[in-house]
Amino acid sequence: MLALISGAVAINYLDRAIIGVATPGIRGEFHLDPVMMGWIFSAFSWSYFLAQIPGGVLLDRFGSRIVYLAAIAGWSAATLLHGLARGFASLTGARLLLGLFEAPCFPANSNIVAAWFPRQERGMAIGVYTAAEYIPLAFLSPVLFWITASYGWRALFVLSGGLGLIFTLAWAFGYRDPKDDPKVNEAELAYIREGGGRVAGEARPFSWRLLGQLISNRQILALCLGQFAVYSTFVFFLTWFPTYLAEARHMAWIKVGFFASLPYLAGFFGILFASSLSDFLLRRGASLEIARKLPVIIGLLGATTIVLANYVESNALVIAILSVAFFAQAMGSSGWAVLSEIAPKGALGLVGGLFSAAANLAGIVIPLVVGAIYKQTGSFVWALAFIAGVAAVGAFAWIFLIGTLRPIELEAEEGPAR
Repeated sequence: MLALISGAVAINYLDRAIIGVATPGIRGEFHLDPVMMGWIFSAFSWSYFLAQIPGGVLLDRFGSRIVYLAAIAGWSAATLLHGLARGFASLTGARLLLGLFEAPCFPANSNIVAAWFPRQERGMAIGVYTAAEYIPLAFLSPVLFWITASYGWRALFVLSGGLGLIFTLAWAFGYRDPKDDPKVNEAELAYIREGGGRVAGEARPFSWRLLGQLISNRQILALCLGQFAVYSTFVFFLTWFPTYLAEARHMAWIKVGFFASLPYLAGFFGILFASSLSDFLLRRGASLEIARKLPVIIGLLGATTIVLANYVESNALVIAILSVAFFAQAMGSSGWAVLSEIAPKGALGLVGGLFSAAANLAGIVIPLVVGAIYKQTGSFVWALAFIAGVAAVGAFAWIFLIGTLRPIELEAEEGPAR
């Protein structure tokens, strides 16, 4: 099951990230300035953000297997549509569809890990599937840049979308919840339950009162602020990073492919390190607060080092700095492990939707802000300073605002939901 969700995450991020590789070709063919490209980058996150809460409700209602299957098929078809784009409007429409169908992915992953893994194994499980985000661009960047140079930017979307459609078959035949899997016996179910796993699939009915209680909870608000900060650094790398290397650092485009892969490779190991550290601390008797919070705090503080790239001339040193920052950012991504500890019973999908929505609010804001800064100043200096400042704010939220990690207690529902 972990292999399946890791494969889904890898394809998910390949589909959303290849637009960064395709950007020079897109800008050249459609004559787009940085601000217009920023709008296209952020369009993915408009629909992704708006679909988080509905996606979480669907997950709690229909379960991960069905919702994930529809999501994979939908986002793969949307990726193929990118290859048919004829201008700004059609490309923006394809990005909106992609965001809509990818929205349930990470809340579903959180549900699946909470269902299949006891608490002492959960951090590493989340680390493995989160590390899959970095695999396409860590290990395939040179190939992706070569495909673009040889066959054009449209080929990227056709190949990636086709791969996703094939993967839908693997998901349809391979994934089951623990209670529905004929290979799972009672002893394994008991082991998962005793470790805090949620094998029963009990769902709390959605109501606006429930949503209001969650979004007004200080712990949820602080976690969402922190996740916005974590994802801000990631969004910069997904969108403007190749352009930064090519235009601010004047690297040849094929050379960019090799250099761009190094921070993603660092991120791959960063999330694995954070997750193993979290579970190790928990096994050695550290409190849940220390085990789950420390890797994220270290990661957010480390991500602020991205600003140091403004003060060095050597391209090799710049890549080293950005790799350290991305390693740290990836450590911050381990915050997903907290959700199963604090979510009210039956509302993990909805809580995951709120958490993911906060991340993708960064996906809306960051491309636009960076694009505007780049257009106005002609450089990325203030853009990198802005990203570092956001990371610092996220660290503050995790240190001072989240508080003790325990299940959120909700007020009882009174009367019918309105």
